[in-house]
Amino acid sequence: MKAAVPAPLAIARWLLVVAAMIVAIVVVGGITRLTESGVSITEWNVVSGTLPPLTEAQWQAEFDAYRQTPQYVLVNGPAGMTLATYKFIFFWEWVHRLLARTIGLAFAAPLAWFWLRGQIPAGYKPRLLALLALGALQGAVGWWMVKSGIVYDVKVSHYRLATHLGVALFTLAGIVWTMLDLRALARGRSASRLTGLGALTLGMLALQLVYGAFLAGLRAGVVAGAGWFSWDAWPLMQGRFYPDGVDWAVGAWRTLTGDPYLVHFLHRWWAWAVVVVLVVMARRMRRAGLRPASIAIHAAFGTQILLGIATVYSGVSLWLAVLHQLCGALLLVCTVWGAHALGGASKA
Repeated sequence: MKAAVPAPLAIARWLLVVAAMIVAIVVVGGITRLTESGVSITEWNVVSGTLPPLTEAQWQAEFDAYRQTPQYVLVNGPAGMTLATYKFIFFWEWVHRLLARTIGLAFAAPLAWFWLRGQIPAGYKPRLLALLALGALQGAVGWWMVKSGIVYDVKVSHYRLATHLGVALFTLAGIVWTMLDLRALARGRSASRLTGLGALTLGMLALQLVYGAFLAGLRAGVVAGAGWFSWDAWPLMQGRFYPDGVDWAVGAWRTLTGDPYLVHFLHRWWAWAVVVVLVVMARRMRRAGLRPASIAIHAAFGTQILLGIATVYSGVSLWLAVLHQLCGALLLVCTVWGAHALGGASKA
């Protein structure tokens, strides 16, 4: 009987597919938020919720449950929401949940296959189990987030939204790093280590992404004003550099994380601090001969900045905002790639 042979390259390819699926669900999550679809499904049925309503009676039952939520009672009901309109927002939340289930299956089933065949390299089983646990946690956090909009408010809590997105992006980063380690192993190299510069860059980018989630949850993208190439919308906010209307009376923490004007202000200007450290890291990578990753980082953050400004100018156009969120996820992937490459070069 032949001994099991590790298959790091095959596992790396599988993780690349899962990473692409997570990027896709981040995009769908952005559409779900922007179309106010998140609380359209008021129950979390892991198995039976896979199928959408199939009869008019089932649709009516779902709509009746949604009509008990604060969002319908205070916003969509008075606006005259019809069943047809409800079906539109239901669709996006259903797609979001279906894709989440698909990702869970796409991770768990191949993991079991590689495990049973003894093809997981030594030392990687705990890491892959941790990533699986993060996926399960993400499902629980998603329902915890949705409940805040079903019970307490017309929208989900922006803190819970940020947690939901944060867990997804942390999982994405972990999968990409593990994939790159496995690719290195297939080439006979050891796993990379996180350097101080890589940790600093990823930490600063993580804070920026969290503030992006706060901004989205607070609907703060429009507080700067709007208008193509209007200085009042960017770089100014309603004609001022520092926004008028920031309320510090509620306490420093709530203001720093919950005031829409200040959250928007911090998100747009912290971005430039992130750009500085990204440029430093990318140039160091280029000197180390890591030109492809350096180019990817420059392209990603340049596109991200342009999309962010365009989103503000447009008054938060749906598709510009979605592209901004997509590019944010891709920027994270490129930064993880860069940090991994830099860590590997430092060991050479």
